[in-house]
Amino acid sequence: MTEDTLPITPVDAPAPGTRTAVRNETVGAEDAGSRVDRMLARLLPGVPHTRIFRLLRKGEVRLNGKRVGGEVRVAEGDVLRVPPVRMEAPAESPVRSKVPPRMVEQVEGSILHQDAGLLVINKPAGIAVHGGSGISAGVIEALRASRPDETLELVHRLDRDTSGCLLVARKRSTLRALHAMLRDDVEDAGSADAGFDKRYLVLVRGKWELGRKRIEAPLRTDIRVGGERTVKVAPDGKHAASEFRVVEFFGSLATLLEVQLLTGRTHQIRVHAAYAGHPVAGDEKYGDEEFNRQMQRFGLSRLFLHAHSVSFEDPDRHVPVSVSAPLPRELSSVVDSLTGGAGKLKPAGAAKPGVASARLVRPARPVPAVPRKARSAAGRSKPSDRGSRPARKGSRRGPRS
Repeated sequence: MTEDTLPITPVDAPAPGTRTAVRNETVGAEDAGSRVDRMLARLLPGVPHTRIFRLLRKGEVRLNGKRVGGEVRVAEGDVLRVPPVRMEAPAESPVRSKVPPRMVEQVEGSILHQDAGLLVINKPAGIAVHGGSGISAGVIEALRASRPDETLELVHRLDRDTSGCLLVARKRSTLRALHAMLRDDVEDAGSADAGFDKRYLVLVRGKWELGRKRIEAPLRTDIRVGGERTVKVAPDGKHAASEFRVVEFFGSLATLLEVQLLTGRTHQIRVHAAYAGHPVAGDEKYGDEEFNRQMQRFGLSRLFLHAHSVSFEDPDRHVPVSVSAPLPRELSSVVDSLTGGAGKLKPAGAAKPGVASARLVRPARPVPAVPRKARSAAGRSKPSDRGSRPARKGSRRGPRS
């Protein structure tokens, strides 16, 4: 590796009242594929994300001499201009001080798998994957607090109320390889060559009578309702595909389903389930209020959505990796209650229509090719033959009385 392609090393956080110098950083092989905004966060530690986004909006960040957005990914050999930043307020507190010790213990105790390049966490429900508006810290901040010498990045995300398998990369090369697999899956959803197999367990309203079902309904994820993100099925939305299959019926009250996520859009399973007329139990945004209240009597106190398994090929060792997370106790106890007490109960609330446009997935049946019999010219009927038939003299039925 030459000097020009060495990994970019973050500088120390600037002291309050000082101004950083302009930097032109050449992207090395280790940083290739990273997003511009995430690189800036590493290069300007202690600078708030809001300040970084402001620099990007004002066009002060340049990639190869041109203005660039934060979502753009860099390539090896690119030159990134890091603008000067004045620290007018005290730098942010270290990550360790922002994360409650109890959260650090909980996240570290939820690790299902780890190797040189990857961690798989059994994320508890109620903990966000990262800090944001109104949330001081999440899974990634807790891991960084307990592992300050590691470079940790989220491979994908789960909703705050969803539990289960969450992947965290320990090396940027692993992150790039896994992101490439995820992008390939979105472009070729459901193919046999898909790099990722992500499966969820979900409890839905009513009896699912659609069999094994693939729902391909495009989703708009940029809609805000009352300042809150709301995802809707829309013709101009992004391609989204989910495949549902029945695990267990609980009479006509509810159904436990396994969902294979073929693309990874925001709130995808919840919106597709509601679109099919079977909203997810405990879903306060897209669900059925009366059904949610009914499910509370069976002990449900959260969204019933759990990422129970993930399978993929390890990008470094090229061996298959499969990790599963058992259903948490607060959800398995609901299943036990439904097994013994659902009986002939019907779901509360008005029935919702199903989806006629969703494609039913059936195994392909080979159609045998039937050879067409050759007809000789002598055996063909001549046009004149049709007129040689005797004319019909009359109806066999007698006259009406």
